[in-house]
Amino acid sequence: MYIFRQASYNTCVDTTRLREVFTFFVQGLNHLLWPAVCINCRQSICETDKDLCKDCWDEVLFCTAGDYCPRCGRDASRYGLLAGACPDCQHREFHFDQIARSGVYDQALRRMILAFKKGRTELDSTLGFLADSALQGADFYSDIEFFVPVPLHWSRRLVRGYNQSWVLAKRLKHPTAKISTDLVRIRRTKSQPTMASPAARAKNVAGAFAVRRGHDFAGRQICLVDDIKTTGATLNECAKTLKEAGALKVFALVSPVAGQKP
Repeated sequence: MYIFRQASYNTCVDTTRLREVFTFFVQGLNHLLWPAVCINCRQSICETDKDLCKDCWDEVLFCTAGDYCPRCGRDASRYGLLAGACPDCQHREFHFDQIARSGVYDQALRRMILAFKKGRTELDSTLGFLADSALQGADFYSDIEFFVPVPLHWSRRLVRGYNQSWVLAKRLKHPTAKISTDLVRIRRTKSQPTMASPAARAKNVAGAFAVRRGHDFAGRQICLVDDIKTTGATLNECAKTLKEAGALKVFALVSPVAGQKP
C-alpha cells in the first residue's frame, strides 16, 4: 500500500513539473514571436508589466496623484474646500452635482486619450482601469443607478466607428448600475477644442442633447461618463438635459481634466 501511494505521489509531482515546464516553454515562445510592448509608447516590456512600461506608469501615476475639487474636478487641497467646492467654482453654475476624475490631461495620460480618440481602442483596458479606480473612490459610487455615456452625433460616430465614452463605460464595475444610451445628441456641433472661450463652448452645445421617448430617468441618480473634461460645457449641457427629463441627481466621471498640470 505504501509503495502504491508513493508511486501515485511521484506521478503527481512529475505531472505538475511537466505542466510547469510546458507553460514556461509556451510563454517563452510567445514572447519570442510576439514580444510584449507598451501600449502607449511601444517600448518592449515584460509580460508582468500590465500593458505599460515603467516610464509610462510613472507618468500616469504622476498625473493621477493629488486631491481635486469634487465639484469641478480641478486640482484643489481638501483643506481649501468650502461647502464642498474650491474657490474657483464657488460662484459657477453646474448642473451636475459632483465629479470624479482619473487624473489630469498631461504626459502619458494625454497621449493615451488622444490615441484612444483616433482608433486605439485597445487602450480601454488601462483607461478603463483608471476610470474605475476613480469611480470606486467617489462619494457617490453607491448612489448610481445608470451610467450614461456622453453621446456622439450619429454622423461623427459613423466616421469614428465607436463612441469612446461608451467604451469606457463598459469597463466600469458596479454591482447594480446599468448603461443607458437614452441620452442622444440631436445636433452635430463643432469640435469643442476649436472653441476659444468657455462661453463659446457653452453656446456650441446648447440644445444639442435630448432623451429618447420612454426613458427611465425620472427620480433616478445618473453618472455621466466622458473621456475628458475641459471647461465642463458638454457635461453641463448633458446634465441639464437629464434633469429636465426628471433625473434626481447627475454625477460625472471623466478620465482626465484638462487645462492644468498636477
